[in-house]
Amino acid sequence: MNVADSEWVAGLLDKSGYRRTQRLEDAKIILINTCAIREKAEETVHSRLGRLAELKQKDPSILIGVLGCMAKNLADSLLESKPYVDLVLGPDSYRRLPEIIRQRQAGQGRSVDTQLSRFEVYDDLFPTRQSGVNAWLSIMRGCDKFCTFCVVPFTRGRERSRSVESLLAEAEDAIDQGFVELTLLGQNVNSYRHGEARFPDLLTALAAVEGVRRIRYTSPHPSDIDRRLLDVMAAHPNICKSIHLPLQSGADRILRRMNRTYTQGEYLALVARIREVLPDCSLSTDIIVGFPGETEGEFLATLEVMEQVKFDSAFTFKYSVRPGTKAAEYQDQVPEEVKQARLKRLLELQKPISLRRNRAYVGRIVEVLVEKESKKSDRQWAGRTDSNKWVVFDKESARIKDFVDVHIDSSYGVALKGHLVAPSEAYHAVA
Repeated sequence: MNVADSEWVAGLLDKSGYRRTQRLEDAKIILINTCAIREKAEETVHSRLGRLAELKQKDPSILIGVLGCMAKNLADSLLESKPYVDLVLGPDSYRRLPEIIRQRQAGQGRSVDTQLSRFEVYDDLFPTRQSGVNAWLSIMRGCDKFCTFCVVPFTRGRERSRSVESLLAEAEDAIDQGFVELTLLGQNVNSYRHGEARFPDLLTALAAVEGVRRIRYTSPHPSDIDRRLLDVMAAHPNICKSIHLPLQSGADRILRRMNRTYTQGEYLALVARIREVLPDCSLSTDIIVGFPGETEGEFLATLEVMEQVKFDSAFTFKYSVRPGTKAAEYQDQVPEEVKQARLKRLLELQKPISLRRNRAYVGRIVEVLVEKESKKSDRQWAGRTDSNKWVVFDKESARIKDFVDVHIDSSYGVALKGHLVAPSEAYHAVA
């Protein structure tokens, strides 16, 4: 979502006559778009700002700005501890950026605008995207779930959605620019609601846009996934059969403490429903270990759910205290060494599961969208399957943005390895 917001900011600056530079040392305006969801993200921003202070010392005319969630959450401390920062703008204040830059360059003082809006969705702004395969479409902003560990409702405001018409226009613009895949973004993307339109309606409309070869979305909330959404995914071949389904914890008491609004049983029933309607759908998840009050037994409940579901992949985190959230007030915080040990055990469980899920692809022929050059060899491409599996294969005649049939020969790490097949070979394999 930060990438999508940064593309909006770039679009605003492009329209105002500014031009991007690839060298930091050549820049006269440096903006850091920030995230406040975990402590590690904030530490990274502070470190980056420290390095920018050295540039500012050499050239005081450089304008430095902090944008986004951290700007909203820590505006006062940024102003106090970073006197070289010229502007601080929250995620609903980007429209003012060109005006504020002009004011600052005219000699006016530091600018701060972190006011949240109940209405701002940047409906009429088109982003400036870097060339590539995938276009991010931010379909909604904010969050109404109020999970007790999360600062997003306080840093990005309440839920509000863009119109279907504006999203169709942006999708068509992205296709005209050469993108072949759309990824829909929202804090709880399937909470989308504009007028009478719900998320399945938006998916249906976007799937009909000429030239859209693939549609992905992230991240949904388990409580807002219904049978209609799954039926829409099943009905449209260009909607990818891959769902990121955050679990967070497998223990009911911890889920209540997190305010996740579903139980372990409801989550497992949803997984069964997904696999009934979409048999080849891959599942990934988010899991937090060491949430306040988590006992050894409750941690084991999370491991049991992982063993039962067999996620294709899992994004795993140690609980990070976020000031201002309800969970930060709990007195029964889990010691750091316990969190670290539990994270290690969780990773040790998930790794072989991911390997087994990948090995099930060996011997199959799958369609792959060529996305980029492999990190390991300039003679190989890397691309993804419909189910979000990374595949590496020799380039031969394939090009970026091509959809090619690849025979999967082996799996290694988190990726698959294969070779291009001729159309006739793919036909016989499918037959």
